[in-house]
Amino acid sequence: MELFKPLIALLAIVNPIGVIPFFIHFTQNFSRQQRQHTIRVSAFTAFIVVAVSAVAGLKVIEFFNISLPSFQVGGGTLLLISAIQMLNAQPAESRQEDVQEGASKVDAGASIAVVPLTIPLLTGPATISTMVIYAEKTRHWWELAALVGYGVVVGLVTFAVFSASGRIARVLGQTGINIMTRLMGLILAALAVELLADGLTKLFPVLASHLAR
Repeated sequence: MELFKPLIALLAIVNPIGVIPFFIHFTQNFSRQQRQHTIRVSAFTAFIVVAVSAVAGLKVIEFFNISLPSFQVGGGTLLLISAIQMLNAQPAESRQEDVQEGASKVDAGASIAVVPLTIPLLTGPATISTMVIYAEKTRHWWELAALVGYGVVVGLVTFAVFSASGRIARVLGQTGINIMTRLMGLILAALAVELLADGLTKLFPVLASHLAR
């Protein structure tokens, strides 16, 4: 396993800076204590999603008898869709319905920390697919432990970014946030194409022989 590729992919997909406008919008009427609670729950949930996907994701696809190359192609396609969304300055995993759900939850006084703030605005199918694909590439226990550790990094980055969301929004502005999101989308698109190519050559070995010429 190439050690730092999963971390780069995770940070590009999660991209908490791109979610700052939604976080500010959802929590604008929260007290300081409510906002801090939301930040802690979101950061911890992001860690849980990454860690559980790394540890148990392979078992799930084995249970459904899905071949890993097929999963790689599906996961790579999901990543590419997410990357295209980010190139349009949208969070990787969001839909308009998710934003509307968050707004209705806020109006109802319900918690938005887990849904939709963490799932799917921060993490979702693309994040889970990425962790499962890279978990299969691990050959030693410490590599799997590193993937779980990357979940800790994602949680800490989420906590730091949301805690400083007001200052970041003032410094970057919407234009700066959009630029950062598009840059992360470009990186993610490159990683998605790599995963797709790897999965397709495993499914269709004839492709690999043609590419080797």
